[in-house]
Amino acid sequence: MKKAFVLFVLFALPIVAYLFFASGINTFAKLPVVTPKIKELSGWKSFNGEQPKLAGKITILGFPGSDILYNKGNAFNLDQKIYNKNREFQDFQVIMVAPEGTQQQAKTLMAELGTISDLSRWHFVFAPENEIQEYYKSLNLVGGLDAKNGTPNVFIIDKERNLRGRKGKNKKGEEEYKEGYNTISAADLHNEMSDDVKVILAEYRLALKKYNKNKRKI
Repeated sequence: MKKAFVLFVLFALPIVAYLFFASGINTFAKLPVVTPKIKELSGWKSFNGEQPKLAGKITILGFPGSDILYNKGNAFNLDQKIYNKNREFQDFQVIMVAPEGTQQQAKTLMAELGTISDLSRWHFVFAPENEIQEYYKSLNLVGGLDAKNGTPNVFIIDKERNLRGRKGKNKKGEEEYKEGYNTISAADLHNEMSDDVKVILAEYRLALKKYNKNKRKI
């Protein structure tokens, strides 16, 4: 009897555990939409004249302001806690919207980050200050930009240009609202944002899996 129990523990339990966690992907909660269909980044260009787009990508959107190098610790936190863990996902990207005139600061920051990370999916675009303020207001968020047109918060934008976050009751039944994730806080990025990015990626992986399955049936 004892031998049978040991065999069950060694062989059956791992299989049961695998089936439990494998089935869980179909029951995860979707991350709520905070602001639907935000504007595209029209007309704003990167260092090399390219115009990164939000549509069709899962984007971490940030507004570093004019003190890019002074606040470079925020970028390093984001790089290590979020970007590096997800950059292999083909449709994942980071876009930072910075004021015109900060190009050299951004290049310096990218050079420093580039010593520890592959930044092929990390972009800076530059815009006049008034356009940045206008764009940010269109996001309809509670928080605002500071006097230097920046915020330590970054935002999750899905492929349909919806700004996603936490809104409504959480698993504990408590009311919760979170529109952005504070890059000053490594804990905020490591815990809440990391979990929320995983939910978004899982959502699209599941959609792709269903699409491929239906395609094979056809």
